[in-house]
Amino acid sequence: MKLVTKEHCFHCFDVIIAHLESKWKEDVKHPVATFEDGAYPLFVTWSKNGNDEGELVLRGCIGNFSAMPLRTGLTQYALLSAFNDHRFSPIEDEELHALVCGVSLLHSFEDGINYLDWEIGKHGIRIEFVDHRGKRQSSTYLPEVALEHQWTKEHAIRSLVRKGGFQGQVTDTFLLQVKLQRYQSDKLQVPFREYKTHKSPRVNGVQVNGVARVNGIIHSH
Repeated sequence: MKLVTKEHCFHCFDVIIAHLESKWKEDVKHPVATFEDGAYPLFVTWSKNGNDEGELVLRGCIGNFSAMPLRTGLTQYALLSAFNDHRFSPIEDEELHALVCGVSLLHSFEDGINYLDWEIGKHGIRIEFVDHRGKRQSSTYLPEVALEHQWTKEHAIRSLVRKGGFQGQVTDTFLLQVKLQRYQSDKLQVPFREYKTHKSPRVNGVQVNGVARVNGIIHSH
């Protein structure tokens, strides 16, 4: 199921660049999305190149499990994941040249029979559990996470429980009370260099003395 287009990722770049520009430039034009405005649960992920081998390092990932219009949803979560993911410092303009934008649109939600009722590489997982204080918590991993880390399903669930804030002992009895929902997603990633190429024919994207100037912000190669 192909849902995500490069235009979705290009728009996310437009949004964060406009936000960074607004810190020092007046009258910044806010990007206007023109792609079809369907409604989906969605996540926006920002990564950056971490080494010469092209390994990606996570810089922010936030989304919503409630279906929302894509134009407003991608605008909102592009900003939240870039600047308000509490696990990371806000993205700075000097990082832009190394960024990769990932957009995930979620579909095919199903309740699992138990915490192991899902397939690595196919399903994202969302769990709910009661923590050591008696408070209900939830946490999720997108479909690619367990595969990228080469985790078993049980390892992924135990990691997800910790991500959700559980600090007690993760026993077999505890895992039996975990409620799991599985889902699938369509994801596309676009690196900044592709975005720059996409913008280069336009007035606000030009080459200046061997560096790229996009929307007024200068980024070294």
